[in-house]
Amino acid sequence: MKRLITILLCLLPFMVSAQIVEPVRWSGEELPAVDATAVDSVRLTATIQPGWHMTLIAIGEQKIGEEIYESPYTLTFAKTEVKPIRYNGCNDQMCTAPEVWEYQEASLQLSPKGKRENAGASLLMIFLLGLLGGLLAIFTPCVWPIIPMTVSFFLKRTDQGARNAVLYGLSIIIIYVGLGLLITVIFGASALNDLSTNAIVNLFFFALLVVFALSFFGLFEITLPDSWSTAIDSKARSTGGLLSILLMAFTLVIVSFSCTGPIIGTLLVEAAGHSLLAPTIGMLGFAIALALPFSLFAMFPQWMKQAPKSGDWMTSFKVVLAFLELALSLKFLSVADMAYGWGILPRWLFISIWIVCFMGIGVYLLWNIRSVPVVRKIIRAAVIIPSVAFACYLVPGLWGAPVKAISAFAPPMAIEGREVYSDYDEGLAYARQTGKPVIIDFTGYGCVNCRKMEAYVLDDDSVKARLANYVFIELFVDDKRDGIGDKNSKIQREQFGSNAQPYFVQLDAQGNSLAEPMAFTTDPKEFIKWLKY
Repeated sequence: MKRLITILLCLLPFMVSAQIVEPVRWSGEELPAVDATAVDSVRLTATIQPGWHMTLIAIGEQKIGEEIYESPYTLTFAKTEVKPIRYNGCNDQMCTAPEVWEYQEASLQLSPKGKRENAGASLLMIFLLGLLGGLLAIFTPCVWPIIPMTVSFFLKRTDQGARNAVLYGLSIIIIYVGLGLLITVIFGASALNDLSTNAIVNLFFFALLVVFALSFFGLFEITLPDSWSTAIDSKARSTGGLLSILLMAFTLVIVSFSCTGPIIGTLLVEAAGHSLLAPTIGMLGFAIALALPFSLFAMFPQWMKQAPKSGDWMTSFKVVLAFLELALSLKFLSVADMAYGWGILPRWLFISIWIVCFMGIGVYLLWNIRSVPVVRKIIRAAVIIPSVAFACYLVPGLWGAPVKAISAFAPPMAIEGREVYSDYDEGLAYARQTGKPVIIDFTGYGCVNCRKMEAYVLDDDSVKARLANYVFIELFVDDKRDGIGDKNSKIQREQFGSNAQPYFVQLDAQGNSLAEPMAFTTDPKEFIKWLKY
């Protein structure tokens, strides 16, 4: 068992990196001139994974649009004429977002531009969200009381209590990262993207968070069957070595589910919309934060005496977490509401409920504040002040203020001063009739970055002035009404070789490309620089 744990820990980085989708890999080879009158040339080779094919979208400014099934596929250019290549990979279920690779003479290779930097930033955000979720989970009534019991158990077993507790923390990390990998393998990239925008899934998570919030308010208790945790715990105590440590970690996962379940579920749904690797990265951050106190308290057991015991403060934490879960649940309801066009959660109602939730945190913590010790008064004040301030910040949103801080969660506000077409063919027909260029905005109701870009870029006055020169076509890829979303998603995949949102395409009146597509940005100047008119 010890050898198995060691192998798993050593293989973990490779397991994580193996999930990156890279169906097409390029390499370059310099071909020297055969005589003094000839020029040096470069052979570029694309290796395509089995089950995939490549769409060669463009070479330099020349549009190609050819589907390539042979592998390896080679292109040969004079050394002075090598141009950037724009391409993507597709299989029967999905297409990757287009990438631009440019020949570099020094390394005789091609290097990607833009997309991977954005992907790295996105994965970092998911990792940080996982860390935050794990830190929240530590202070829940399902996890905090287990820390002293577990650490005491390890310290009493042998003279290597600290070592065993560290291995216990690593076991927790392995279990949660394994869960992220399992979800990734089962669903795959295309299904994970659908998961984050699927209306039924979003309704399920809305209901789940509401149920857990009501439980945290104290209306009822949610627990898994005691027989599950009892059986595993009994097996752990009767087993020696690393197997017992791993079983103890499984016991923690099961016992703490009623508190960690909604946090993990929210994290996975949010991660699913970013990349194939994101669920694993999110679970890694969550597990590191959750496992940290077990290892630290085991190495420094004297800290345990200074740690606060379970009590009224934990009840307060549960209620605050319940308010936060109620607020976050509305994001999932909003996605389903917009996707099906029900109209049950308009922007003003969404903001009103958020105001009530954050004001509720302040009022609850302010109640009986005189009776709590001084230190807890300070801690409560540190939560009350920003909660009430945030609620006050949201109030102008009821009368149309942008309140950009919640742009990623709230239903989008209408952007004035522009005419928007929601049908691809109608928009292009109007462009041909008027001779105006076209902007196509591929977006989604469940797309967090789309909401951010609308608030920070598309609603910017200077951007709106420039967009007045265009026919603006807004296509939602997750609209569930009459197959609209499927149609728009098919247009994006088949005509523009992408399945990621937000995704902006700039065309002339005849439908020819004017520039490389634009992905996510929150900088209006960058967007304006991209515009041709």
